[in-house]
Amino acid sequence: MDNGKDILLSVQDLKVYFHLNQRLAQAVDGVSYEVRKGETVCLVGESGCGKTVSALTTLGLIPQPPGEIAGGQVLFKGQNLLDLGDDEMQKIRGNHIAMVFQEPMTSLNPVFTVGDQVQEAIMVHEKVSKTELRQRSVQLLEDVGLPAPEERLADYPHQLSGGQRQRVMIAMALACNPEVVIADEPTTALDVTIQAQILNLFGELQRERDLSLLYITHDLGVVANIADRIYIMYAGIIVEQGSAPEIFHDPRHPYTQGLLASLPNRAKRGARLHSIPGTVPDPAYKPGGCPFHPRCNLAIETCQSRFPEMCDYGNGHQSRCPVLYDGNG
Repeated sequence: MDNGKDILLSVQDLKVYFHLNQRLAQAVDGVSYEVRKGETVCLVGESGCGKTVSALTTLGLIPQPPGEIAGGQVLFKGQNLLDLGDDEMQKIRGNHIAMVFQEPMTSLNPVFTVGDQVQEAIMVHEKVSKTELRQRSVQLLEDVGLPAPEERLADYPHQLSGGQRQRVMIAMALACNPEVVIADEPTTALDVTIQAQILNLFGELQRERDLSLLYITHDLGVVANIADRIYIMYAGIIVEQGSAPEIFHDPRHPYTQGLLASLPNRAKRGARLHSIPGTVPDPAYKPGGCPFHPRCNLAIETCQSRFPEMCDYGNGHQSRCPVLYDGNG
């Protein structure tokens, strides 16, 4: 299913392991997903499922050791980024693929001004005059909705609110007009009102710049408002993928169903919210068979021993649950 759009970023059977204290943690264990031009793809799952590791690997930001890229490809416009050296990756990172991190206060340098940091994002990839550098920095801060952008250049990160700091991070990510932006839980630390503003900002910037957005989150409530396509990730693998309407209205994996059931809504007001029992398994001690089977109310005996293949429902909707496929496929 290509929807007439070009695939910009394609992660294929990616495996990323960590060697820690004589243990092998299989953080990402055969993950595949793709991002097409101009679309929003959401990678969804609980903390510890491998979402961020897969994104950091895409940008060559996994330290090796203790990390090890054990297999797979990360293709950007057909070129495997895993084959590139540090200098070549530096030309891709920020210039073609940029990332907005979860907590801006730990990503921004507290001893440099906002202007210094936005300008540095430009200077890494381009040679421009001081005048143009300042003009572009002001324009970027204006584009992301910071009030009095010229005055903000002289501010330090601690002088800004959480929402303003995140806008600065987005401005830095957009500094060199990348084609793909990876946003890793960018609104988690913000209150609901500011969260909505940041999500609206992403939407506006996408339309204006024809950006592709890979949005990483644990919050399906956020996903409902922005996603074109969704990949549900659990214990280092993709367990379901499809368009937003398919995932929300016809979920075909017990984990997806559990996540959706746990969302609050008006119909559930006053009732106890659903929760999925247990926790995501330690990547160094995954259960055999389907990694979700210890928490699954539909698990049968073969789920404990046989790793599930993807079941195809057509139109790009796939699920890694043969039990539901046999019943409803």
